[in-house]
Amino acid sequence: MNGFLKFFNSVSKIEYRGENTLEPYLKKLMVNECLMFIRQRKMNWVLMEEIADEEPVSNFSAYEQVEEEEIYQLILKLPDGYRTVFNLFAIEGFSHKEIAAQLRISENTSKTQLYKARLILQAELTKLGYNYGT
Repeated sequence: MNGFLKFFNSVSKIEYRGENTLEPYLKKLMVNECLMFIRQRKMNWVLMEEIADEEPVSNFSAYEQVEEEEIYQLILKLPDGYRTVFNLFAIEGFSHKEIAAQLRISENTSKTQLYKARLILQAELTKLGYNYGT
């Protein structure tokens, strides 16, 4: 809600530069507001040891079969730190460098959080009966 209030209070100050002016501004404003909310609440972060730049095996072939709501519910169950990094990286498209700066963590911690989030999501999808391709 705070994000929308800030947006509507500042909309008259935004310089129009074409059709794609508002969307990036609103997106950045909302992401920053969410991060401020997390910082103000001092939500518990699950900080893991740093690991190598390994990515989990991603030959999962059932993505098209998984319902959006199922994935959404699984993401909601992730620990706060995992979920925040996962959302910023996988959904919002931020780099690990940008995530690290915004969350005040190291890039390797961001990579680790994403790695662990993916492992948890893959394990949960497997429990639901979705299988990995070969």
